[in-house]
Amino acid sequence: MTVTEQPVTAAPGRAAVAAPAAVAVTALVVLIAALAAVDITQGTSHVGAADVWRALTGHARPGDASVLVASRLPRAAAGLLVGAALGAAGAAMQAVSRNVLAAPDTLAVNAGAYLALGVLTVTGVSVPLLASSGVAFAGALAAAAVVLGLSGPGSGTVRLVLAGSALALGLGSVTDALLLLFPERTNGLYQWSQGSIAQNGFGGVLQMLPVAVAGLAGLLLIARRIDALALGDDAARGLGVPVWGTRVTAVTLAALLASAAVTLAGPIGFVGLCAPALLRPLTRRHRGLLRARAAVPVAGLAGAALVLGSDVALRLTVSPQSAAAVPTGFVTSAVGAVFLVGMALRAREPGAPAAPDRLRIPSRAAFVTVTAALTAALAGTVLAAVLLGDTTLLLGDVLNYAQGRGDRVVTFVLDTRLPRVLAALLAGAALALSGTLVQAVTRNPLADPGILGVSGGAGLGAVALVTTVPTAGAWSVAGSALAGAALAAALVFGLAARGGFRQNRLVLVGVGVSTAATAVISLLIVLTDPFNATKALTWLSGSTYGRTTPDALPVAAALAVGLAVAVTRRRDLDLVSLDDDTPRLLGVRLAPARLAFLATSVLLAATAVAAAGTIGFVGLVAPHAARALTGRSHARVIPTAVLLGATLVCAADLAGRTVIAPAQLGAGLMTAVIGAPYFLYLLVRTRR
Repeated sequence: MTVTEQPVTAAPGRAAVAAPAAVAVTALVVLIAALAAVDITQGTSHVGAADVWRALTGHARPGDASVLVASRLPRAAAGLLVGAALGAAGAAMQAVSRNVLAAPDTLAVNAGAYLALGVLTVTGVSVPLLASSGVAFAGALAAAAVVLGLSGPGSGTVRLVLAGSALALGLGSVTDALLLLFPERTNGLYQWSQGSIAQNGFGGVLQMLPVAVAGLAGLLLIARRIDALALGDDAARGLGVPVWGTRVTAVTLAALLASAAVTLAGPIGFVGLCAPALLRPLTRRHRGLLRARAAVPVAGLAGAALVLGSDVALRLTVSPQSAAAVPTGFVTSAVGAVFLVGMALRAREPGAPAAPDRLRIPSRAAFVTVTAALTAALAGTVLAAVLLGDTTLLLGDVLNYAQGRGDRVVTFVLDTRLPRVLAALLAGAALALSGTLVQAVTRNPLADPGILGVSGGAGLGAVALVTTVPTAGAWSVAGSALAGAALAAALVFGLAARGGFRQNRLVLVGVGVSTAATAVISLLIVLTDPFNATKALTWLSGSTYGRTTPDALPVAAALAVGLAVAVTRRRDLDLVSLDDDTPRLLGVRLAPARLAFLATSVLLAATAVAAAGTIGFVGLVAPHAARALTGRSHARVIPTAVLLGATLVCAADLAGRTVIAPAQLGAGLMTAVIGAPYFLYLLVRTRR
């Protein structure tokens, strides 16, 4: 996506800079003071505005002062500190990367810090809060370095969002695995990870305040160098600015601010993205706010106002008891999702849609060889999945079971294992076929049911039913997942269809919808009881645990329909994947064809999610690998992708059941660990 950067003119005088900055600062300070005043009057205890005033003037009733000092004032102070730190960090990251979507979320900084703290929690080592901040800082800095290294400064918003999203998914999968493997040690970590500014006293705020002040002071000291980077790397070098050193220093300081915020309140999403964006309209009228020395602290004030405003809106909207359970990060994530979608719709994107892959037509013998090799690999994977697990079986045991002569142990093991293998096979094949259809229709090699929010919508529908009706059957879960996926697909494809399925608009809208779905899913899990929460987390990890044969029937039916549609209309699929004109010239009605293929893709993704939970990257990796092996003809891509998807998910499920047996990991966690590096490799290859 081409983002029009603000032109950098000659540096305005100090008076010209100070006047608009002073006005903006004054307005934000007044707004923050008003929000803080409202925030400290909200809570579960009956301490209202009049009680707060009496406490502040020294005439508090017994108990009121303790409520203010122990809970409400620390909460407001935490909101101020966290918002200011994230807002300033986002402004610095956007400046040095010359990318308006750079933020602690899109650079996977929050995910890296969260994983580092999760590892620290699992080890059982008790360290002071300041030391925890150091651990979070190391994880945040490593994640930011990877994303910026893959995307590159000024490389465009979509590349950065994709690199950050892929790395965040991979890191999040590892963290989720820790939550499932060590439930006792990580108790409460998931709720904390949603971002809550609730505090018990001023201790945490006072410990993180020097860290945040140090990070902000460091950014202000190098503000002139950051301004020089806005001119471009070559211009900055011409001015004598060390480009690499300045960028590393700024990102390090921004990561320090973000790690302090994460340590204090957990990952509160999208504040670093939205706070600088809220100030962007002011920069068009007051050019002085373009300078980092003004932009960074003012963005910090905007972040503080955003966090406090979200907390006030939450506590005024729902009951005090519900507000205590709902994290503030849910509101900021919802705001960030809307911002991403809005930016995608407003941004100008010149040029045509992404060009299709280079035409390759391998020989028929090569296709037959690939198909035979994949079939053999799938057969071997299925055999290993049936024989291996917490109880190892022999082939003779399976043959006796098939003939009805298996003993009690073998019968019990295979009665529980075979449905899991079946669900993994069908879900993998369905996701691969879904990704193939989406990439062909959108002509976008980065399209995937997970990245585009379809899987997130399906997950939301299924989790909503699982957490409210725990006894719901397989067809009910599949129907609920289909409804969620259909709604998400209607939003994504409907908004992205304007002017064609442009790669950048499609990806940004999909990421926004996926973010919104993830926020609502997290909210449902936080509000439900611990049993349903564990059940939902296990299911979201892509686990086939507890699956029965009826659970696999919806995805089997959808896969049969999908294969019938894809195979019988493979010629139309080839034409649709080329351009808009060729299908019309050859008599293909483009709009109905697109709608049919997209509806089939949504059906496949929804039933796969219902059968095996959310499994990422399969719909991206399998079609890519299939085209690399067999060319672009869908007569060859379809069977190759289906075989690859089934093999990948079955192998992931097998690894999750056996690597750390008797403990288990979901197939979705394993595919994310495999798929995220592959996706990052694709970004590196396209960058070259």
